[in-house]
Amino acid sequence: MATNPLNSSAPLKNDMQTDVCIIGSGIAGLSTAYHLMRRGRNVVVIDDGPLISGETSRTTAHLASGIDDGFVEIERIHGLYGAQLAMQSHYSAINRIEEIVRLERIDCDFKRLDGYLFSASGDTEELEKEFQAASRAGFADIEFLKRSPQSALEAGPCIRYPAQGKFHPLKYLAGLINCIQNRGGSVFGNTHAQEISGGHKAMVRTTGGYTIRCEYIVVATNTPVNDRVAIHTKQAPYRTYVIAGCVPSGEIPDALYWDTADPYHYVRLQHIKAGESLAKGEYDLLIIGGEDHKTGQADDAGERFYRLETWARPRFPQMDTIEFKWSGQVMETIDGLGFIGENPGDAKNVLIATGDSGQGMTHGTIAGMLLTDIIMGVPNAWSEIYNPSRVRLHSLGDFATEQANVLRQYGDYMISSEIKNREDILPGCGAVISSGMSKHAVYRDTQGEFHEFSAVCPHMKCVLRWNSLENSWDCPCHGSRFDPYGQVLNGPSNENLSRVTHHAHA
Repeated sequence: MATNPLNSSAPLKNDMQTDVCIIGSGIAGLSTAYHLMRRGRNVVVIDDGPLISGETSRTTAHLASGIDDGFVEIERIHGLYGAQLAMQSHYSAINRIEEIVRLERIDCDFKRLDGYLFSASGDTEELEKEFQAASRAGFADIEFLKRSPQSALEAGPCIRYPAQGKFHPLKYLAGLINCIQNRGGSVFGNTHAQEISGGHKAMVRTTGGYTIRCEYIVVATNTPVNDRVAIHTKQAPYRTYVIAGCVPSGEIPDALYWDTADPYHYVRLQHIKAGESLAKGEYDLLIIGGEDHKTGQADDAGERFYRLETWARPRFPQMDTIEFKWSGQVMETIDGLGFIGENPGDAKNVLIATGDSGQGMTHGTIAGMLLTDIIMGVPNAWSEIYNPSRVRLHSLGDFATEQANVLRQYGDYMISSEIKNREDILPGCGAVISSGMSKHAVYRDTQGEFHEFSAVCPHMKCVLRWNSLENSWDCPCHGSRFDPYGQVLNGPSNENLSRVTHHAHA
């Protein structure tokens, strides 16, 4: 975000008719729009905030066909053929991004490079099993190495995945927006989809009162905002944390790095050109992520940033100052693969893309390719493994675990607030306060003024929690997020928090 200004985000100001209305201007939505325009279909893309300002803007942008959950696990749940299709789809996504960059001449720092997986515990047997599973999945030229090009990370052998990639996602997506608009498509920011209705007279109605009538609707909002239950019991929201420190250019071999810790660490480099960032001159940013937790179930970002830095310093002594720190939200599915296709229980012309499982850049590109084929009526071998209605028997244990976690969060109704009086809330902070049988989300702005809302998430009535890093109200059940003033930031909720009229407090 610091090295690429966002596009203008003018809102929709009139009714429209189009072939496909796409909700969400992240990589899934814009990739789908681009592919449809290339195939002769017209599109309208809307986003309720500035363009490309959602979770895509917070990615570390690894382009990997080595799957986060590992091929051992993917093969166990989806079978050998499913693992092969999963590998093929992610590899094809990297190829497609490279093809688009070349064809459309998008300057986005795209580069092919190797990826390396290390054992966090030094367990060679675990790596060997993953190497064999990745080989069965069809990985060409994969290698089991005794030593890596980055000796600081070495804890025994590693697996080398060739032909992975990286890029600057905002520069890439700004290029896609230009391509979509140049071909006659429309892209609008600051336009909230209030009503989403499929069927014969499919339409999307915005809070501005305008209607987009269309043949198909694609909901690409990180997690679907048009569902109450269907998908949200099959995936869980996690916050992930990232630091980026300055290192001299060329000091660290340029590659993607992961380990097998739980949660795992993920590392890559981004070259910064002179004048492109806060620091002067050219240098590399070492980007290090990890320390994930369930959304709304921890508020200790400072500690997590500290643990990332503590992990990184002895391994990368070249790293100087930490220039950036941030967090993002990922949706982890119970079976390791995303959901792309017809929305369960909805009209057949309402499609979704969600469940990135930490691989949003390739997954969003897969969505663009697969959803376009579905809309065009073209068979696609990937459609079954990404089918949002699928049920995999080998993932039912994870399903039960996640649902038990969600049920525990509803116990917050019975817990009294740590802060009894809103006067105890510091300026610039928020807290959930009990008011009789109700829970109120109270934010005190930097001027000392209070803003009070219901602390109950409009989606499934879970009690929200304050996120002091992002200054947001986060739902610990399904990941909805709201700004300090109750405006929805992230689904599945599609509504703002209801304001509480404050009369008197003891």
